[in-house]
Amino acid sequence: MRFSHSLALGTLALGLGAGLTGQAHAQQTATAHADHLIKADHSWNGKAYTHYPSGQPTLMMIKLTIPPHTALPWHTHPIPNVGYVLEGQLTIEDKASGASHTFHQGEAFAESMDDAHRGVSGDTATVLLLTYAGGNNLPTSIPLKGEKKEY
Repeated sequence: MRFSHSLALGTLALGLGAGLTGQAHAQQTATAHADHLIKADHSWNGKAYTHYPSGQPTLMMIKLTIPPHTALPWHTHPIPNVGYVLEGQLTIEDKASGASHTFHQGEAFAESMDDAHRGVSGDTATVLLLTYAGGNNLPTSIPLKGEKKEY
């Protein structure tokens, strides 16, 4: 009984010691390397951002996968958002002007607000990280009349 009690105390001491060592290691301070991917006051098509929605801010990030050779439905965004191409490529098309721009793997882009547009994938699936800054439970995307939801 004394042996198992000593063994249990020893195991507890080792566990606490490891925990303290881990805590001491976690408290070391160092600077991190940051790759600034995007800072924008206007969208990819040159339109300036003029406002944020009023009310309590809501942030959202989604990972969106678009199959190859696919055009998303035409839509608008009522809130500012940025994207990052993890895989593949994305061509964004502006409905009114016909302008387009293709973003490739590793590139970030600022999406348009209130302008009808759509994304089109290339020969492979496109995987995006999209980050939205909204409020008041606004949707992230609004389909044009007669179009399906973007996702």
